Amino acid sequence: MSTSADRSLTPETIAIIKATIPALEAHGVTITSEMYRRLLADPAIAEMFDPTHQSTGTQPRALAMAVLAYAKNIDNLGVMGGAVERIAQKHASLEIQPEHYPHVATALLGAISAVLGDAATPEILDAWGKAYWALADILIGREHQLYDSSAHAEGGWTGWRPFRIVRAVPECANVTSLELEPVDGKPVISAIPGQYLGVDLDIPGHGRTRRNYSITSSPNRKGYRISVRHVSNGAVSSWLNSGKCEGTDVLLSPPAGNFLLPEKVEGPLAFVCAGIGITPMIGMLEALAQPGVTTPVHVVQIAHSAETAPFAERLVELSHNSGGRIRVVTRLTEKDGRPTAAWVAEQLPGGVSTYLCGPTGFMRNMVHGLPDAGIPAERLRYETFGPDTGVTD
Repeated sequence: MSTSADRSLTPETIAIIKATIPALEAHGVTITSEMYRRLLADPAIAEMFDPTHQSTGTQPRALAMAVLAYAKNIDNLGVMGGAVERIAQKHASLEIQPEHYPHVATALLGAISAVLGDAATPEILDAWGKAYWALADILIGREHQLYDSSAHAEGGWTGWRPFRIVRAVPECANVTSLELEPVDGKPVISAIPGQYLGVDLDIPGHGRTRRNYSITSSPNRKGYRISVRHVSNGAVSSWLNSGKCEGTDVLLSPPAGNFLLPEKVEGPLAFVCAGIGITPMIGMLEALAQPGVTTPVHVVQIAHSAETAPFAERLVELSHNSGGRIRVVTRLTEKDGRPTAAWVAEQLPGGVSTYLCGPTGFMRNMVHGLPDAGIPAERLRYETFGPDTGVTD
């Protein structure tokens, strides 16, 4: 079995990994489910994960798909650059450290052995050990760069920094915005619109847990705002939406994420969001509403009802203040039903670059359907909440 000291991907190793693709296609979710069972037996590691993603199976499915993609592209990892960057950003937000990686290696190789039995030969386990550490080295290196950048940024920090929930403000019937300010009163990193925060919090009666929430405030040096949708039976979202969390201290990691506006915006932009999917976009829209910006912006907001449409009033204000340069179309599914990709495309001009965010089913329909409706795939950018279960599959 390979160790972290032996990480070379020889042609022989690559050939063995490629040969395991059929087994991964047949047993991938079983392997990753067993891996998480082993990994989450450690309470210190378990608190880094959302238990909902385990109980629903989304996390094991997402990892199984990622492992399969890695196996298929192990001889051409350049095509996985975007996926690797998303993982590194997420790891940085959760403060994943190099010492965590050996635990994952042990759990993964143990799961492969347990699920495949005699088919998991020493050669296969050795090859997957080398493959794991080859990818781990890439992630560790990139995460080190992210940590270093946050530490040296103006207002930056390393690790977990104490913040206080100074205000909880309802945005709509099922979403609350929480304003967070640093306990030490010192400046913070001015986040890039679209980024998110890692939040470490202690929920009464639930214990410590970590979550990621999009930053919904405009860039500033004083603090951050996050907006949380209430999920039925969700211990974390229920508490954060209860109004009882004001005055409570939480821990934040520095802003992370790569779902961002380009440095130079060319041509019209569109933002298509469903439900809480507006949260990474609202900061971008605030930035695009600033004086001097001339980019035409088209927003399609999809919500169940007027009462559950977060930031609806703010979108109207942004449109009014921009003189109509920011155009907003709202669709309420309780009245008009769920939109098709063709309907969404009809709301947008030609040559538009489109940002998407929302539930996985909605995203999958848009990513598959919008190119057929005339919006090229290369003009789509999207963000998924929670594990990426493959909106492009």
